[in-house]
Amino acid sequence: MAIENLDDTSFLEKLGEAEMAVVDFYAGWCGPCMLFKPKFSRLSDEYPHVRFFVCDGERAPEARKSVEIPSLPYFGIYRAGKLVDGFSTAKEEGFRERLEAHFGKAT
Repeated sequence: MAIENLDDTSFLEKLGEAEMAVVDFYAGWCGPCMLFKPKFSRLSDEYPHVRFFVCDGERAPEARKSVEIPSLPYFGIYRAGKLVDGFSTAKEEGFRERLEAHFGKAT
């Protein structure tokens, strides 16, 4: 499934349109963030019932302020535009566990 970019102007609108969503908050200088990008892309195909978004926190400061990011990469889990969970991980297994806890198994 296609991954959509979010910025400060589209953040609330696009998340509000998504029943189930995950946002990858990243920074271009973050090595683990860049290493996770191909995994995030591949995983988006395995969970077609979930919308996948990316948000460059440095280019979207208002969106970044909507979450508390202790470390990168950071992922926000949303239901109907509302943040229901947030976590940091660079491990695919940890990402899958959190995603499936909220949205069910991959297809």
